[in-house]
Amino acid sequence: MGGQEREGHEQVERRTIGAGALAVGAVGLGCMPMSWAYSGSRQRGDASLRAVHRALDAGSTLLDTADMYGPFTNELLVGRALKERRQDAFVSTKVGLLVGEQHIVANGRPGYVKRACDASLRRLQTDVIDLYQLHREDPEVPVEETWGAMADLVRAGKVRALGLCAVGARAGRRSGGRLHDATIRQLRRVQQVFPVSAVQAELSVWSPEALESLLPWCEARDVGFLAAMPLGNGFLTGTLTPGQGFEPDDVRARHPRFTAEMMAANQPIVAGLRRIAARHGTEVTPAQVALAWVLAQGRHVVPVPGTKHERWATENAASAALRLSPQDLAEVAQLPGARGSWD
Repeated sequence: MGGQEREGHEQVERRTIGAGALAVGAVGLGCMPMSWAYSGSRQRGDASLRAVHRALDAGSTLLDTADMYGPFTNELLVGRALKERRQDAFVSTKVGLLVGEQHIVANGRPGYVKRACDASLRRLQTDVIDLYQLHREDPEVPVEETWGAMADLVRAGKVRALGLCAVGARAGRRSGGRLHDATIRQLRRVQQVFPVSAVQAELSVWSPEALESLLPWCEARDVGFLAAMPLGNGFLTGTLTPGQGFEPDDVRARHPRFTAEMMAANQPIVAGLRRIAARHGTEVTPAQVALAWVLAQGRHVVPVPGTKHERWATENAASAALRLSPQDLAEVAQLPGARGSWD
C-alpha cells in the first residue's frame, strides 16, 4: 500500500506499522465480532459485509481477522470484500490456534504454519497477506522455529510483514512479573530471527496496562502497536446496560467485568468519557473519546475496534479526527480503575 491514498477513501489520518512504513488508516476494523465470540444470533453476513465496505470507505483500511474466527468463516467473509476491493485494504490475519468443539490448542509447527497461510490466502481471495500475526506460541515448538517458518512466507512473497499477539493476561502474570513480561521475552527471541513489524495487545481506557512496558518497547524499536479491544468489549461505548445479560456464546457472559454488579460499579468510567465528549460537541460519543485516547498514546498506535455494524464502523473511523486536549487526557487519567478482572 505504501503511503498512497486510494481513490474512494475519505481523507483520514494515516499511520505506519513497523520500520517498513506500512501505511494504514489511523483506526482499523476488527472483524472478529462478525462471526465469532459475540452474540451469534445477531451475526448477519450481508450486514457485516456492508460494515467492511463502509469501514474501507471511511478510511479504516486495516482489516483484522484470524483463521480461528468461526473458525475460517471470518476470513471467508473478509475475502468477499477483498475480491472487489483488495487495493483499498490492508489485510491482517493470524495463525497458530486451532479450534476444537470444546477447546482451543496452539500449533506452531513450521509445516502447519505454511499450510495454514496457503489456506488463509485462498479464503481471503488474495495473493499476499499484508500482516501475518502469530496468535499464540506453541509450548511444544520453539517460537524461533515457528517464526522462522513465518519469515519464509515473507521471502516467498506470500506475506509482507510479521506481527505477534501478546499472551493472555493470566498467562502473562504466571511468572509473578508485570503483565507483558512474557510477551516481551517472546519478542526479544523472535527479533533475532526476523523483524517484528507489529504487536497486538489489549489497550483501552479501562485496560491501560500496555502503557507500562509493552508500548514503550514497541515505540523504541519502531514496532507498530495494534490496540485490541480499545472499546473495552463494548463497555466504553456507553450503550450497554448493567444486568442486560449476554447470549451464552458471547465472551462477555463469562467476563468478570460484565456481571451486573461490576457493570454498575464501572459506570463512572463511562460517565467521565461522556463529560469529555460533551465538551467536543453534541455529536461526539464516549466511544470516540475512548478511541481518541488510544490514538493519543503514540503515532505508532492503531486501535482496532471490532464491530459488525455500518453505523459503528463510521463512528469509529471518525474518531481519528478528534483531538483530546491536555485537560481531557488529564481527566481520563483521573478516572477510577476498572473493577473486576480475569485474575
